[in-house]
Amino acid sequence: MFDNIVFTANIVAPVFLIIAVGYFAKKRKIINEVFVDVTSRFVFRISLPVFIFLEISALDLSQVFEVGQIVFITSATFITYLLIWIGTIPYIKNAEDKSSFIQGAFRGNYAIVGLALISNLFGDDALGKATLILAFLLPVYNVLAVIVLTVPKHQGKINFKTMLMEILFNPLILAVVFALPFSFFKIRLPEMFISTGNYFADLALPLALVGIGGSLNIENLKRASILAFSSSIIKIVVLPLILTFIAILLGYRNDDLGIMFIVFACPTAIASFVMADVMGANSKLAGNIIMITTLGSVFTIAIGILLLKSFGLI
Repeated sequence: MFDNIVFTANIVAPVFLIIAVGYFAKKRKIINEVFVDVTSRFVFRISLPVFIFLEISALDLSQVFEVGQIVFITSATFITYLLIWIGTIPYIKNAEDKSSFIQGAFRGNYAIVGLALISNLFGDDALGKATLILAFLLPVYNVLAVIVLTVPKHQGKINFKTMLMEILFNPLILAVVFALPFSFFKIRLPEMFISTGNYFADLALPLALVGIGGSLNIENLKRASILAFSSSIIKIVVLPLILTFIAILLGYRNDDLGIMFIVFACPTAIASFVMADVMGANSKLAGNIIMITTLGSVFTIAIGILLLKSFGLI
């Protein structure tokens, strides 16, 4: 048991310690809002797309492409999204609150926190498979987020052209699209480009985690609403518990099960705050959900990994 606790601590602690560094660096005024904003944009538009491109372009799709796993993850995301939305109908009447609540409860920070945890948990071998899952999950997250931020407020009127453009020109999705031919045809990039790309890719996850820490405002925790805590509990407790249990019943084990648990257990994506703010939803509620899930997932993810490891499932 002690060995499993140490194993779990070694996996989870580095990711959340980097987030803590970002938080305390902001508190000590070593970094500021401008730094967080600029680095977040740099990660989103340059270093993370490069990281994703390099990971996917080097994949052997015949070895890592598991249709069943991808179908389960995307289907589970869509079904839970619908169930959460239906569940809010009797209780949340305000459209802005409803949009932020639903988005906060289903949209995980898999691209940053998830990949960092999987890298620590299973190493580079599983990271390629995890990145390929991201290729399918990103469009799903974006489409569902745009719908839930639009429909309650505008009573069903969606600008499909705008939504399609946002998805098609998302830098992370573009990275996937450009990388797939290199993977499929086994095209090897010149070493000069790989080395240069690796420098940018190596910045992606730690810089993004520092940005998450810098964006946290723990003082707001006291003022967080019941809606924020309810959405957060759904995101980091209810969904990973139910969906991981179903995955176990379906026979998933080892790195496949571990990746799926991380997908479902990740804290709410920071992009949910940006989209809520831009699209007129309750951005304060969105920010509180991000903060609560980020802090809470330190414990829920650690407990989940510890249990899966103790029962010999991963």
